Amino acid sequence: MDLRLVPPALAAWATAALTVDTPAAWTAATAVVCLVGGVLLLSVRRPGRAGGGGRADTNPPADDAGGARRTASTGTAVTGQGRWAERARWVRARFGWARAAVAAVLLCVAAAAASAGLHGADVRRGPVPELARRFATVTAEVEVSGDPWLSRPHVRGDHAAPVAVLARAEVRSVEEADGRRVRTRTPVLLIVDPDVPAPEESAAGSRNSGPPPDRAEQSMSAGRAAWLGLLPSTRLRVAGRLAPELTGGDRIAAVLRVRGRPEPRIMAGPSGPQRLAGRLRAGLRDATEDLPGDARALLPGLVVGDTSRITPELDHAFQETDLAHTLAVSGSNLTVLLALLIGPPGLAQRAERRGLAPRLGLSLRATALLAGALTLGFVVVCRPDPSVLRAAACGAVALLALATGRRRSLVPALATAVLLLVLYDPWLARSYGFLLSVLATGALLVLAPGWSEALRRRGVPPRLAEALAAAAAAQAVCAPVVAVLSARVSLVAVPCNLLAEVAVAPATVLGFAALAAAPVAMPVAKALAWCASWPARWIAGVARTGAALPGAGVDWPGSWPGALALAVVTVAVVLAGRRLLRHPGWCGLLGVLLVLLVTRPAPLTRVITGWPPPGWRFAMCDVGQGDATVLAAGEGAGVVVDAGPDPALVDHCLRRLGITRVPLLVLTHFHADHVAGLPGVLRGRSVAAIETTAFAEPVEQAAFVRREAAERHIPVTTAVAGEERRTGPLTWRVLWPPPPPPSPPPSSSQSPRVPPVWQGAGAGWEPEGPNDASVALLVRTGGLRLLLLGDLEPPAQQALVRSPAAADLAGVDVLKVAHHGSAYQEPELLRLAAPRVALVSAGAGNPYGHPAPATMAALRAGGAMVLRTDRDGALAVTGTGGRNGRMGVAREE
Repeated sequence: MDLRLVPPALAAWATAALTVDTPAAWTAATAVVCLVGGVLLLSVRRPGRAGGGGRADTNPPADDAGGARRTASTGTAVTGQGRWAERARWVRARFGWARAAVAAVLLCVAAAAASAGLHGADVRRGPVPELARRFATVTAEVEVSGDPWLSRPHVRGDHAAPVAVLARAEVRSVEEADGRRVRTRTPVLLIVDPDVPAPEESAAGSRNSGPPPDRAEQSMSAGRAAWLGLLPSTRLRVAGRLAPELTGGDRIAAVLRVRGRPEPRIMAGPSGPQRLAGRLRAGLRDATEDLPGDARALLPGLVVGDTSRITPELDHAFQETDLAHTLAVSGSNLTVLLALLIGPPGLAQRAERRGLAPRLGLSLRATALLAGALTLGFVVVCRPDPSVLRAAACGAVALLALATGRRRSLVPALATAVLLLVLYDPWLARSYGFLLSVLATGALLVLAPGWSEALRRRGVPPRLAEALAAAAAAQAVCAPVVAVLSARVSLVAVPCNLLAEVAVAPATVLGFAALAAAPVAMPVAKALAWCASWPARWIAGVARTGAALPGAGVDWPGSWPGALALAVVTVAVVLAGRRLLRHPGWCGLLGVLLVLLVTRPAPLTRVITGWPPPGWRFAMCDVGQGDATVLAAGEGAGVVVDAGPDPALVDHCLRRLGITRVPLLVLTHFHADHVAGLPGVLRGRSVAAIETTAFAEPVEQAAFVRREAAERHIPVTTAVAGEERRTGPLTWRVLWPPPPPPSPPPSSSQSPRVPPVWQGAGAGWEPEGPNDASVALLVRTGGLRLLLLGDLEPPAQQALVRSPAAADLAGVDVLKVAHHGSAYQEPELLRLAAPRVALVSAGAGNPYGHPAPATMAALRAGGAMVLRTDRDGALAVTGTGGRNGRMGVAREE
């Protein structure tokens, strides 16, 4: 295996990563020193070249019988100082090759340092970085350099942070408040908040610069849809505030938060190639518009990397199964298309070559030209971003393997691709995507062939051996880097990638056919997209099924020491696996253990971990600063009350509890720390109904709940005080909120009907905010009485104490303390409830001081045992009720 180009490529990569944002003096010094060193090494004459230019003696001198040494080439005896001189010449000759290798490394380091220094200086030059440090308000003309995308939703306190539109752009000119205008070319990140209007068209602007919005976008505001529709190379004039880029290590000099006044304006439309690419991408979106949900979302991502329709739930499934690479444009996309043109491995240069090219009568030269044109079109349609260029280069390496079958030249080809890309764009040296792409390609070239051959020798069918070796090699090499990014190691990545791989090629080919047909024959494009939807749905099904397994992954330290530890473990597993392959019995036993680890049958998990405890009645999940509780309703079933702020956390909790069926999901109110985790509850579970409060605020979160329920055809009902329900061993009564004020009756003779329980203080009561409209429940299960108060504030708690329902609240067994144990509690309600156990759901280190020490002291003074998730983790209540009942609380270890 030829590894001569690997050290220079790695040295250039490391140099670019280290120097791209270092001071110019250090970068220049590095480049000059390495350049001088490389030139000096190359200028030194090789030993043995002097005089007649004869070949240096590369064999060591041999001893004769008298202790003298003789050179192997001449047989001349060498003694004394001559002997040591001869040995020195032999050493220099023997290791002379290292001089050229070191010189190559030094020259590549010099080139990388120079390129990185120039690119880093280009980002830092101009007035924008200084204006950002002053948080200046400016008017700028910017050119969009990439497709806009939406920020990830996240929860701040009890509200969801607004989702903004993000876009990479270059500032071409900047004008300060004093009117000074400076031309520049500085990369920035645009942040467009939801209240910013759509950019207006100017006389020079091009109409319809982006693809038309689809049904999902039509539900957004017009401004957001317009911003998301902007194509790269579109020029805008915007006003906003500059701020420094906080994360560092990226090709961004500043962040520009766009303001709505003065209104943004389009100064020039996109370029011709970008307009063509946008039209093709829009055609693919139109062709996939009527497909089923997963196929509609996934197919544009498989073909051109358009992930705008991928839901957070589907994205999570692909992340959990390490299938996320299929959602991004990768070298495999290009390889599939070119393989269709050229044919199977080893036949590209033979007379019996296959593929479409020989059937079309194309010569090798014409085939090469057509392949180049196809590659160029691929880059244009998928955007010439660094990630796409990386995919094209790595795809070309894979194509070389496919076309020639020559493995010896592939590692130098990969090293050359890495070296050229790093010199072209040094910022790639810090890209995790670039690192993963190179590692995966290297694993396919270096490790997979040997592993495949070893599997074939042990009777594995050739095609299966190649697929298994490729998936295992890529996973083994990439897993440490993935662990750094996600702090998790997938245990289902290899089987999921094997199952998905069979569908990637047909989905890609049919998808590209639909892309090409859309501009000229939309019915044909829709038919092709429908055909492509079947393999796309298979891939999505594999991802969802793998992610739904209880042991799909294990947590791992998300740091470079953690990555190193995982690499050591991987090497140990590989070495042990080579020995285990000789013992089928041990292999079968380990396979069974792995299946049990991934599926985690509830009885076995309970025996090993003790969680959930046998006979648990009520569980409080540890979801941070939010609420998510579960009432056991039979084997694998549970009534879930609130979903917490994070889908991943509540999903993990429900998995650990073995909940696969939810007869009812109660959302006490619409604050984000209670409803933002809804996708996690719905993930891989059947939910029969959702019950909420009638007070639909915040409006955005209420709409979010209705939208998630509608997509899955889950009915949504409203809880009203006095309602009683039963499922399995559970019975409960809704205590709060009271019925909303009735509408005016049609005639004065008809009086509004108020449930008898609310003829007192609650009748006609109107909440001051979402907390006071929380659904409160009195639950009975196994003799236990549980009072769940949601986030009720003192006004609602006082009204509840004055209501007729107060008679049933005395002496409960378990109290879910209202509003995360805040200081705002009604003392009379705490004295009336007098719980044996009080449970508080709060996040560690939350900025609100929850739970309040005064509230904790009042509960303990009343005789309650107080437990809290921020210190005790997830909690589960077991046993029976009553003052003489045996009740316990278990903590998840």
